[in-house]
Amino acid sequence: MSDRLPAHLEAAALIRRAEADGGFAAVLRKGDPDRGAMTVVIRERGDLHGLMERELGPDFTYGWSLRRLDATGDDDSVAGLIAKKEQFDPDFWLIELDIPQAERFIAGTTGLG
Repeated sequence: MSDRLPAHLEAAALIRRAEADGGFAAVLRKGDPDRGAMTVVIRERGDLHGLMERELGPDFTYGWSLRRLDATGDDDSVAGLIAKKEQFDPDFWLIELDIPQAERFIAGTTGLG
């Protein structure tokens, strides 16, 4: 049995954590409640900081990975990435967080520090 939480519980936990830190969170797209993949758009005061995705690692455990966007990463490029993901995986979740200290949130979630 996997140690992975059902997707709907993990989504709720991310939202509560963001709100507890004084941020805003929204579910933009609900996926499969148990096994849906999860993509999180991270912003700080509207500025895009990156995308986090929960992925299966080479050791067969789930963890968060960060996709940093280059300096030209704007809402159109994010929309393109999301559109590609929707074609590939119709059951994924999309959550947007606008949080203070976005880099700190990312580091605490992904283990990248």
